[in-house]
Amino acid sequence: MRILTEQFVNRYHGRLLNIHPSLLPAYAGMNTHERALQDGVKIHGCTVHFVTPDLDHGPIIIQAAVAVLSNDTAQILSERVLQQEHLVYPQAIRWLCAGQVHLNAEGKVVSNRVEHLGTALISPNLE
Repeated sequence: MRILTEQFVNRYHGRLLNIHPSLLPAYAGMNTHERALQDGVKIHGCTVHFVTPDLDHGPIIIQAAVAVLSNDTAQILSERVLQQEHLVYPQAIRWLCAGQVHLNAEGKVVSNRVEHLGTALISPNLE
């Protein structure tokens, strides 16, 4: 929960990761769960991204989504998102350390991971 200096971030360009408790670019900054509930979104989640000097706006590596339920409070939603954070952050670190994800010269995420096409997240579920 620290804001790093631009000089520090630039020195370690492409080697710093951050996890954020929202599906960026939505809800950058603080109080993400409260804001998502206030807006009535149906899907919320977390994002692992490369750190850039622009707070919470670095190139996205991986995201995990959870359904927002009608009885959710900020605390309950936070706990469900945190479970996903514990899965995706270590995965992003493994990919970075294995050279399976990196930033290209244009600052875009390049991955040699196999992507699954045609998968949709729908909330609430269709019957």
